[in-house]
Amino acid sequence: MSNDLILIVDDEPSILQLSRMYLEREGFRVTSAQDGEAALSAVERLHPALVVLDVMLPKLDGFEVCRRLRASQSDIPILMLTARSEDIDKILGLELGADDYLTKPFNPRELTARVRAILRRSERKTPLTAKPIQIGDLFIDPARREARLSHSTLNLRTQEFDLLLTLAEHHGLVLTREQILQKAWGFDFYGQTRTVDVHVAHLRKKLEGSSVKIETVTGVGYKLITA
Repeated sequence: MSNDLILIVDDEPSILQLSRMYLEREGFRVTSAQDGEAALSAVERLHPALVVLDVMLPKLDGFEVCRRLRASQSDIPILMLTARSEDIDKILGLELGADDYLTKPFNPRELTARVRAILRRSERKTPLTAKPIQIGDLFIDPARREARLSHSTLNLRTQEFDLLLTLAEHHGLVLTREQILQKAWGFDFYGQTRTVDVHVAHLRKKLEGSSVKIETVTGVGYKLITA
């Protein structure tokens, strides 16, 4: 069983109590914060393995907390809780660097499944024997988890690297969003395919000027090509 520390940030006592009960039942250690400022302080002091972050918070909302954590170069996994089902909340959270989202009200069993899936992805190791990949001016070293364009190193977050590696391993082949979720996020990933679209958009910005492009195949998915 896991002994990882999970920080739950929510101002609803019932959510905190229920989430804590289910996560602790799965072997996680749990701490909590009830506003955005306390959340940032807790991350700095406690270095949790993952943050479950509500959007609607006193003092600083969840979006601002997420933005500040990513601006500080923190790569801590973030599971965003949204009270509404509108795509705009989900997309904004992903754009700011959240790893996944869950819409309230949620099944606490799904919360624990998401937490486990995200932690497994962040801890996944690439075999040291994995061979580097060269496509155009893009060079990927899976063992070192490094990607470069010519002589410039790409600054990629964990999931961005896994997505790029997955596309590169299937260079020229079309992958559906579901296939990308399975291969880059893990077979136990429960999120929506919209997550793939947002991460592809991030990667495209970082690949600007490269001979390598991510092409959209309408109605199907994406493929990595050389221009």
